[in-house]
Amino acid sequence: MNKRSSWALPYFIFLLLFVALPLILVMVYAFQDGSGHFTLSNITKFFSDSDALGTFALSLEVAVENTLICILLGYPAAWVLANKEYNRSAVTIVLFILPMWINALMRTLATTELFNMLGVTLGKGTLLYGMVYDYLPFMIYPIYNVLNKMDKSYAEAAQDLGATPWKVFWKVVLPLSMPGVASGVLMVFMPTVSTFAISEFLTNNKIKLFGTIIQENINSSMWNYGAALSLMMLIIIGITTMFQGKDKEVEGGMV
Repeated sequence: MNKRSSWALPYFIFLLLFVALPLILVMVYAFQDGSGHFTLSNITKFFSDSDALGTFALSLEVAVENTLICILLGYPAAWVLANKEYNRSAVTIVLFILPMWINALMRTLATTELFNMLGVTLGKGTLLYGMVYDYLPFMIYPIYNVLNKMDKSYAEAAQDLGATPWKVFWKVVLPLSMPGVASGVLMVFMPTVSTFAISEFLTNNKIKLFGTIIQENINSSMWNYGAALSLMMLIIIGITTMFQGKDKEVEGGMV
């Protein structure tokens, strides 16, 4: 126990039991039939199941739309929060954090009830509204952190060289803030693809996302096919993660 590495043992055990083992079980069940024999039928069933493929495509569509909306709304908000010329109070930052103090399911139920009180028909529009409401903070804060740590001398140097405010933003601020945008995209896109509770409540089960299909198969004791669908989801998330390059720190910011 005198070695520093020994202190990592509890974390190693935790990762082994609650991260590695569940992933291994998902892979094992995905390639087994009901009798425990090896099979590829669960994987081939996914590619031949028009309902599952359609739901998967819809989930990707909703995830892309939600991510784009969060970028359009989140980047200006993060820029204002990081710019001391417009934001001099930490209270403003806390206001963006406050919704995250409430359980996501409670926020979704409250949003659903609000739409019901207003007589709004539940559908894709209410679904996107709920998605943006739940995941917008996860887009704002990675961008805010990068903008807040950015070395302001880069922008000042561009201004001294005659660049207009728009060129300073487009040529200096935006490229340096892209690591924050990439982190925000991952934090919004991945959970949106796999969610099911938000779509169930905010569409009254009219729109099913991929997470709902997985949940239905697990609840129906179709563990093997449900595991295969989960495996496909993990593969997509893994591919998405690979698109994010490693962030390299520089003095006063990230590139």
